[in-house]
Amino acid sequence: MNRRQALKTIAATGALTALTRMTPTALAAPSEISNMKSEIPPAPGALRQSVCAWCYIKKIPLPEFALAAKKLGLGSIELLDPAQWPVVQKAGLECAVANGPKSSSIRRGFNRREHHANLVPDFLARIAECSESGIPNLICFSGNRDGQSDEEGLEICAEGLKKITSAAEKARVTLIMELLNSKVNHKDYQCDHTAWGVELVKRVGSDRFKLLYDIYHMQVMEGDVIRTIRESAPCIGHYHTAGNPGRNEFEPADAQELNYPAIMRAIRDTGYRGYIGQEFVPKRDPLTSLAAAIKICAV
Repeated sequence: MNRRQALKTIAATGALTALTRMTPTALAAPSEISNMKSEIPPAPGALRQSVCAWCYIKKIPLPEFALAAKKLGLGSIELLDPAQWPVVQKAGLECAVANGPKSSSIRRGFNRREHHANLVPDFLARIAECSESGIPNLICFSGNRDGQSDEEGLEICAEGLKKITSAAEKARVTLIMELLNSKVNHKDYQCDHTAWGVELVKRVGSDRFKLLYDIYHMQVMEGDVIRTIRESAPCIGHYHTAGNPGRNEFEPADAQELNYPAIMRAIRDTGYRGYIGQEFVPKRDPLTSLAAAIKICAV
């Protein structure tokens, strides 16, 4: 299951508004969470870690998951809507990345001028909400090609994004466009190679527009992850994790190809001190797998 499918399922069941009323599962009973041993906070200068909500909150209601994340030493739960921000903030966590407005989606992004009429005012409103609530990053998407050339997509994306970056600069909110694979999970998505995203960052020309470098997705599309991170670091504003193939756990015994300790060291060595967002879909006990991933990525 990918993020788009998960969000559709959650929306169809009304879960996004009902999460705070759900009965905790056996995996996340309040008594178990309260008895979890708190992890040692990251050392000064260490990469901070976050987790993407959609991978977990179908099984663990957000309030209970927030408590568990705090116990595990995480500093953030991300990819949340405004109504969910207070839930994680109450637990002493940040939301490192906000979801975009409803007019935005992976397939429907800034690469079509006809979308700008809705996207621009909606993003301006969401930027203001993020600023008011202290949310540092706001995700956005290119949209699908649908026969459009990559050059035309660059031109139109830059045109639309320039209409909102001045507001982002004033609000100190960074817009981050996610790099996604179009080979397996998101067929026809346009921002599917780092070089295309880097060129878009250059054309927009604002410190408040960067890329969300998803390690899993870019391993699928182009590999050479560490070299790419080193070369593209000034254009990257956030990172996501997952094992490949499968988008699942990446513990030593898992049959996947990414060397996360080495990747995390490379990210740290670029000077990046933002959050690393865990975005793998757990096949095993969710909190046990999350704790293992946090340990692997602690550098």
